[in-house]
Amino acid sequence: MTDPASARRTPRSTYRLQVSQDFTLHEAARVLPYLHDLGVDWVYLSPLLASEPGSTHGYDVVAFDHIDEERGGEAGLAAVSAEARRLGMGVLVDIVPNHVGVATPSEDPWWWDVLKLGRESEHANAFDVDWAAGDGRIVIPVIGDDDEDAITVVPSGSGGEVRYHDQRFPLAPGTSTLEEQHYELVNWRTADEGLNYRRFFAVNTLAAVRVEDPEVFAETHVEIKRWFDEGLVDGLRVDHPDGLRDPQRYLDDLAALTGGAYVLVEKILEPGEELLASWATAGTTGYDALALIDRVLTDPAGEAPLTALEDRLRGAPVDWHEMVRTNKRAVADGILHSEVLRITREVGRVAEEADEDSVADAIGELLACFPVYRSYLPEGRDHLDQAFAAARSSRPELATTFDLLEPVLNDEWGQPARRFQQTSGMVMAKGVEDCSFYQWSRLTSLNEVGGDPSVFAVGVDDFHDAMAARQRDWPDAMVTLSTHDTKRGEDVRARITVLAEEPGAWEQALDELLRLAPVPDPGFGSLLWQAVLGAWTPDHLPDLRGRLHGYAEKAMREAGDRTTWTEPDEAYEAQVHAAVDAVFDDEAVRDVLLGLANRVDQPAQANSLAAKLLAITIPGVPDVYQGSELWETALVDPDNRRPVDFDHRAAVLAGTAEDDAAAKLHVTCSALTLRRDRPELFTSYMPIAASGAAAGHVVAYDRGGAITVVTRLPVGQAASGWGDTTLDLPEGHWHDVLTGLDTDGRLADLLATHPVALLVRKD
Repeated sequence: MTDPASARRTPRSTYRLQVSQDFTLHEAARVLPYLHDLGVDWVYLSPLLASEPGSTHGYDVVAFDHIDEERGGEAGLAAVSAEARRLGMGVLVDIVPNHVGVATPSEDPWWWDVLKLGRESEHANAFDVDWAAGDGRIVIPVIGDDDEDAITVVPSGSGGEVRYHDQRFPLAPGTSTLEEQHYELVNWRTADEGLNYRRFFAVNTLAAVRVEDPEVFAETHVEIKRWFDEGLVDGLRVDHPDGLRDPQRYLDDLAALTGGAYVLVEKILEPGEELLASWATAGTTGYDALALIDRVLTDPAGEAPLTALEDRLRGAPVDWHEMVRTNKRAVADGILHSEVLRITREVGRVAEEADEDSVADAIGELLACFPVYRSYLPEGRDHLDQAFAAARSSRPELATTFDLLEPVLNDEWGQPARRFQQTSGMVMAKGVEDCSFYQWSRLTSLNEVGGDPSVFAVGVDDFHDAMAARQRDWPDAMVTLSTHDTKRGEDVRARITVLAEEPGAWEQALDELLRLAPVPDPGFGSLLWQAVLGAWTPDHLPDLRGRLHGYAEKAMREAGDRTTWTEPDEAYEAQVHAAVDAVFDDEAVRDVLLGLANRVDQPAQANSLAAKLLAITIPGVPDVYQGSELWETALVDPDNRRPVDFDHRAAVLAGTAEDDAAAKLHVTCSALTLRRDRPELFTSYMPIAASGAAAGHVVAYDRGGAITVVTRLPVGQAASGWGDTTLDLPEGHWHDVLTGLDTDGRLADLLATHPVALLVRKD
């Protein structure tokens, strides 16, 4: 962990903007005055380096020496930086060190050169290629089934090209045939087992780069270095550090490059897992905090009835951990088997007696049993021990192979161990986030990046303990509720969370919806109808049908148990899409949905405001994802990267326009402004106790002069009322900055206007 006493500048809050050709850096500069009025301290920008043509996200970088011109180029960042400086704001930028985009080879000069010259290219060492496995050629899986005849060779005096439909590849100098190239175009299905370059997860068009090589690090950070040399940028968010060969060394190199700037890592921690204190980072991007916020607002009493409902819909009890192990194993044997085989080859180089098939089988089992995303040997060795113990239990017939592998995978300097560590996170992400999350529908507000859906709720005391530890260990880590990667926006989850308090009403409504609009898999139907309920707001009706169809397609194909991206089941998918259409075309279906929506609307808004105030005031640096100061009802990407109407938000903030989420904007602005302008009020953490019959319905804490009070489990609270429940406030005269009213701690009075409050001493 970076020394907190260092001179680096640290944000008090951030606001994430998705920069694209449709919302350039120049547009970003123009919204900064609004963000400043909202109370934001730093602007937080999505990746800026040159990326694939038309990229909407920027994670497919194709050049490291300049900012994407479609996103505003060098002048655009200069404009953002200048306006931020004028307003006293900082600038945080997302960077992508793990991989580059190779979908359009001619756009990536390094990749083009390697394809053209092979291992003789000056950039050959930049890419993680096992040349021997491809007989000295890079295997490129782009050819469709029975479509080899579409490949043509176009010779010319200046170099020529290989073409496959609209894709272009270079010709090696002095060659004229496919067999003479430093690459081989193969069928797309070859990627599962025959690929010989490391990718980002299973994305063939994102090739990994070797930033562990000092020269590669320097060349890939030329433009980033300029940002700090010229004072344009104040901090960085590092995408996917688990894909790197040595994340700790990378962060040390980055600290040296930036002069110890504020750096966050997009690192997912499993429950109970701690971020390594030795890393040069202020902390994670906040999924760990998100999981705790969601769960302290979830009613534990809903676990048993919702589990019973899930088991009934699925036809048998569902074991989350076994589902995860099974799906991870399928990933290791399927879309990421080429990575398993590469580890197997590296094991064979240090253990010649190894049987390749047995080693590949054992490695697949270890990856399936690995309890966290990855280890960082020698730290995290206990996770490897746990994986070996579980794998030996599940596959005793491989005991001899596990005995052979154990010292090899414990050798932190050996190639097999290093590559195994890079691979375990890929298998976890694809098996859990991109598969199991879509096969488990008990309460889908818990199916979120960085969370374990089997952990249903967190008690208030445990929440306080976690926040006190966060204040002690990672006070400058990010806190988030919504990101460009969340599966459901924060207010979608807030609506679904109500179902834990209303399991009977939910089961009755779901059964009726499944009767009126049947789908082949009622378990998936539960996941789908939770998404519909979560995204249901009247102001989104014009585009909601298309958005829900897009979500349904992605969700059922990611689940992968009835239909897939590569082999879609048209009949199954048609029935699911018919259920989506019934939302809008069938009056009986609409009546059931509206009845359920009316039941959850009010408590859902209480959940939304509670989550927002918690996120902005707990220890850490709160991030507001673009637009989420009003209702954030986005579903999984690309739905969560839709354009944001900043003019409307500015008008609501100024009081010249109305919005049914104005209370959320008010809470957001009030809390952000207090955090920015009165940082001395947020320097410690102390739980505030409540006494009275409704004490279990409040979460309250003192941050060192600012006291947060939020309602939890609002259905139960509304049924019983606050009665005489009172907070045990510290000495002083306190008032609520949201209402301007004084308080003696009686919750019936304090929370009469809003279900949340933010208190400071009146003096």
